[in-house]
Amino acid sequence: MDKSDVLKLIGQSYERDDNGVMQLVYTTECEIFCQVESITRNEFFEAGRNGLNPEYKFLIFFGDYQNERVVEYDGKRYAVYRTFRGKNDVIELYVERQGGTNGAQG
Repeated sequence: MDKSDVLKLIGQSYERDDNGVMQLVYTTECEIFCQVESITRNEFFEAGRNGLNPEYKFLIFFGDYQNERVVEYDGKRYAVYRTFRGKNDVIELYVERQGGTNGAQG
């Protein structure tokens, strides 16, 4: 069932730690409205062939999206593995639950 909800877009960058090693840091968080849809059967199987585990498709206003690769929905973090520019200034974000998006900073 489709529903409207709130999605948090999470920006990322890399910074050097005290030892000079590049570390991933989460830089920005922005809450936006979205429409949540289930992944289609075809999307599930095609993504699965590429080692992905799709969970949701989010439809958001194109102007809100700044190429964030991590989103948070319902208290869980997801990686964006694919986007698609739809009609009427809408972009579709296809996401998967994945290790590494739920680290100590998240």
